[in-house]
Amino acid sequence: MPPPPQAHHPMGPANTGTPKKPKGLLGYTSTVGLITLCSRVLGLLRDILIAQSFGAGTHADACFVAFKVPNFLRRLFGEGAFAQAFVPVLAEYKANHPKDSLKYFTDRVFGLLGGSTLLISALAVMGAPLIIFIFAPGFAAIDAKMQIATDMLRLTFPYLFFISLVAAASSILNTYQAFAPGAFAPVLLNLCLIFAALFASNSMDEPIMALAGGVLVAGLLQLLLMLVFLKKIQLLPRPVWDTKHPGIKQILKLMAPAMLGVSVSQVNLLLDTILASFLPEGSVSWLYYSERLLELPLGVAGIAIATVILPQLSNKQAQSDTKGFNATLDWGVRLVLLVGMPACLGLFILAEPILTTLFAYGQFTESDVIAAASSLRAYALGLVPIMLVKVLAPGFYAQQDMKTPVKIAVIAMSTNMVFNLILVWPLAHSGLALATALSALVNVVLLHRGLHKSGIYQSKKNLLAYLMKLCIGASGMVGFLLWLAPGPTQWFDWSLELRLLMLSTLVIFGACIYLGLLRLLGIRLNTFKGP
Repeated sequence: MPPPPQAHHPMGPANTGTPKKPKGLLGYTSTVGLITLCSRVLGLLRDILIAQSFGAGTHADACFVAFKVPNFLRRLFGEGAFAQAFVPVLAEYKANHPKDSLKYFTDRVFGLLGGSTLLISALAVMGAPLIIFIFAPGFAAIDAKMQIATDMLRLTFPYLFFISLVAAASSILNTYQAFAPGAFAPVLLNLCLIFAALFASNSMDEPIMALAGGVLVAGLLQLLLMLVFLKKIQLLPRPVWDTKHPGIKQILKLMAPAMLGVSVSQVNLLLDTILASFLPEGSVSWLYYSERLLELPLGVAGIAIATVILPQLSNKQAQSDTKGFNATLDWGVRLVLLVGMPACLGLFILAEPILTTLFAYGQFTESDVIAAASSLRAYALGLVPIMLVKVLAPGFYAQQDMKTPVKIAVIAMSTNMVFNLILVWPLAHSGLALATALSALVNVVLLHRGLHKSGIYQSKKNLLAYLMKLCIGASGMVGFLLWLAPGPTQWFDWSLELRLLMLSTLVIFGACIYLGLLRLLGIRLNTFKGP
């Protein structure tokens, strides 16, 4: 195959299609956020069905561990470390090379990523019992739990291959301002799992195995969706294994520290699972359900902002636009605080009502609600720091500085491990959630200090006044919720319709009070359109 052309195209980087008027950062974030909201709602419906059918016992614990293992590696090879290394290099190629060079480069990205994850998946299927023992050693004492977790892992692990290629495709599309396909892909996963829980499970000897099959089918559908959109921008890949391409070498160079950084947070989750596997039965499930509720605001706001901000920062860096780079980071921080603060307080105050309304049916009991609520409150304390990490860390990634956030992540991981061991004994599974929140706080403080000291990010002088206004708005919302919300035990006596009505009333009016007070204080959403 002839070498790719390296010279600049005489007409500049190729462009496809009719130019569209940019939506602005808030527009793109709103698009991703709305689609992610649909996905999260479907995800909650999926979890409600799982809770009703399997509760928080042996099968549910095994199911969630089998899901966590491929997700652990997905964060390394998919939208985590890979995206952090790939997007800045991709933005540079898109800005400074012709379209045929870009296509040559992305073909090799798909070849290396696809080949690597396919090999890892094959090895994992063969070594499934050992992997379950590593991730959940407490399962070894219960043969049935160990066996079902192993069987499910053999079906869920190949999802890594599909979702890694989906992440690569999504990164390319995001660079072209096409954020919707990548945001919609998780919707397919949730639809497949809902179908599996409602229909496919009835025809299987082990009904919960249908969920594992649903994961595998969803991976294939997600990849097909991405390929359709890649074809529209004339970047449909023809995978080639080539480790000598300079762009591939640059990705591998950046990905090594990025993998270490992402693996730090995943090691924290792994340690949580290991410790939880030794706790009373149901602990893994209680942590799962509370973590899933945390994912709703985290996905709609935090991940949506992070999805948009990394390619934007990478483009600013490629254009040497220092002022725009700083303004984009500041925009992300302020928007996270605007959304994250009321979400954190709402989850903390309404923990039992939310869990009761969504999950307290069938096999999911009142004691499960109480246990999951304690870990949800602990997780909620870390919501804003976790969201801020997703905004501040790209400030380093966009400059192809992977080492600094990795060093910070190692410190946060060490902190999490210490807090885990200290808090798990007096607080059981809730201690694990609280340790996660505290380590996220350490992470965000160190990231902000690093960005500030290096001059990458200088927050505007009115940030403190902005925070005070948010606190006033949040205080009004909290006062309303504490005044009107019924006690936790009362929710158990209500029907589904009454629970939904009361919870919706609390959430809608609480949000209106928060936004209304902010408006009176001079904060309006149209100021967040982006730099």
